[in-house]
Amino acid sequence: MAGCTKAIYNYNISKMRTITISSKAQNFITTNLISILQKQHHSTQFVPEFQPIQTEDVQKLQYFVSDAKQMFVMTGAGISTESGIPDYRSEGVGLYARSTNRPVQYQDYVKSSTIRQRYWARNYVAWPRWSSTQPNQTHKTLADWENEGKIHWLVTQNVDSLHFKAGSKNLTELHGSTYRIMCLGCDNMFPRTQLQDMIAAENPNWSAASAEHAPDGDVALSPEQVAGFKVPNCNKCGGTLKPDITFFGDNVARDKVSFVFNKLEECDSVLVLGSSLQVYSGYRFLMRAAEQRKPIGIVNIGSTRADHLANVMVKAKCSDVLARIDCTDSIHWT
Repeated sequence: MAGCTKAIYNYNISKMRTITISSKAQNFITTNLISILQKQHHSTQFVPEFQPIQTEDVQKLQYFVSDAKQMFVMTGAGISTESGIPDYRSEGVGLYARSTNRPVQYQDYVKSSTIRQRYWARNYVAWPRWSSTQPNQTHKTLADWENEGKIHWLVTQNVDSLHFKAGSKNLTELHGSTYRIMCLGCDNMFPRTQLQDMIAAENPNWSAASAEHAPDGDVALSPEQVAGFKVPNCNKCGGTLKPDITFFGDNVARDKVSFVFNKLEECDSVLVLGSSLQVYSGYRFLMRAAEQRKPIGIVNIGSTRADHLANVMVKAKCSDVLARIDCTDSIHWT
């Protein structure tokens, strides 16, 4: 209502003050408060329930990090949930808990044009939001640790490239990145942003919307929404295009696995963050580290496949834990 005022009560030492503000200011405050709350909800809606951090656990992890000179860090989907990206397996909030949708299998993608049509329609709709996702404090902290010389090599099982965005350089994206597209026919490689333009050109009158986002950069669409969607082919050879990621049912390239094993050899300890390690492609590096008697630390909200291998296990939210860890030799915790 024009010209109206509103009382805001601020506690000031031992008395209440009443302040009147204009309706324009009210609207500004309300709009920004709603925006802040929406962003906060978006960044936490896929984080599963977690227990308060135990000081003793933080102390143990601090000693672990302080002792490490050449640390090998492996991250999983659990560190990106705070950026608004859901994972697969978390109780209550993971994709498997919220939906009957399942990830596309590699052989199905390669053999079926119908599945590729559905995949790219969903991916096309999701791309603007997916590509605008930003690193959270855990990604930034790990980039800082690398700059401090604490992290020798970082391996992520995620395909969101948030470590790259955060500034990590000594990095292997074990399962690839959704930001790259490859041709199965001629190995042509180009940026995902280019494919978005190619799809738009092929589908000038097609549009769809969905509220449900998945861990690998797509959304849920109905068969009716997908109908009529055209999938571009390679502009060099006409071959089938695929994101440069390892689909379920596919294998990580042998040369990449060998490279990561070599990096593991160079390290003196292993820290796992936000991964249940249910997928063998990541778990095998923990088995090798255990064989080599390297100290292993794990920070994850839930249990993992490698709990029995860990020297230090902290069941808590990664960002809360890392905020209490000093990557230098000095120890501080609260």
